[in-house]
Amino acid sequence: MENQALLKEQLRLLEERLLEPKVRKSEKELEVLLADDFIEFGSSGRMYNKQQVIDGLLISYTVQMTIMDFEVKFLAPGVILATYRVIKLNKQGQEINYSLRSSIWKLYEDRWKMVFHQGTISMMP
Repeated sequence: MENQALLKEQLRLLEERLLEPKVRKSEKELEVLLADDFIEFGSSGRMYNKQQVIDGLLISYTVQMTIMDFEVKFLAPGVILATYRVIKLNKQGQEINYSLRSSIWKLYEDRWKMVFHQGTISMMP
C-alpha cells in the first residue's frame, strides 16, 4: 500500500511537470517525458503523435494550470492510468477553463513515460 502511495505521488509530480511552462517549452524535457509511440486525443477531437504535440507546445501560449482530484489505477505491472481535473487560470489568477484529463504511463527500464493522454473540456465544479 505504501508503494502505491509513493507511485501515485511520483506520477502526480510528473503530470505537474508537464503543466509547467518551462517544461512545455523544452523539447528536451518533453522528449524525456513522452514515449516514442505517444498518442494524444485532444479536446479538439484530433489525434496527435509525439512530435506533433511537442511542436505544438513549443509555439503555444502557456497559462497557469492546477491539478485537482488526482487518482491512479494500476492497469498492469508497469502500467498506470492517471485521471484528474485541471483548472486553467488567466494572468489575474481567475479560473478560465476546466478539463478532465487521463494519461497512461508506462515504466521503461527505470523511467516512467507517458504513452497516452486525453483532455476533455468540462464544466466545474
